[in-house]
Amino acid sequence: MSTANRKKIIAVIGAGVCNDDIGILAEEVGRRIAEAGAILLCGGLGGVMEHAARGAKSAGGMTLGIIPTYDPATANPYIDIPILTGLGHARNIMVVSSADAVISVGGEYGTLSELAIALKLGRPTVGLKTWELPRESRMIPAETPEAAVTLALREISKP
Repeated sequence: MSTANRKKIIAVIGAGVCNDDIGILAEEVGRRIAEAGAILLCGGLGGVMEHAARGAKSAGGMTLGIIPTYDPATANPYIDIPILTGLGHARNIMVVSSADAVISVGGEYGTLSELAIALKLGRPTVGLKTWELPRESRMIPAETPEAAVTLALREISKP
C-alpha cells in the first residue's frame, strides 16, 4: 500500500513527567491529531505522552505507543497498541522514524535526542514550548496546539 493511501502518523514527543501547562498543550495536540484523522504515536509512558494519548482518545482517535520495556503494563491507559521493545531510550529512534511528522511539546534530554534523530532523518518537525534549536535545524516553531498540528499536516502533504 502506498503511503498516500494510509492514515498519517504523527508522533508527539516530550518529557515523561510534565507540569500542568505542558500537559494541557499535549492533550490539545493529541485531540487535534485525532480530529484530523491521523494516528497518534508516542513513547507510550506518562507525562506528555499520556496527555497526548488521552487527548487523542477523547476525540475517538487511534494511539500507538513504542514502549521501552517488555511489560505491557508500563504503557499508559490511553494506548491502543503497545509495541514492546525492551530497548529503553533506544526506542526513541523507532518513535520518530515511524512517524510522518513529529510534534515536540516541552521536553527534556530524551526529547532532545528524539528531535535530533527526527531532524537527521528529515522528518517534518514542529516545536511547541520545546527546545530552542538553531534556525538551520529546520524545526518549525508553533505557538498553539492548533498551529502545531496544522503545520505538521501541511508538511506531510508537501510533495
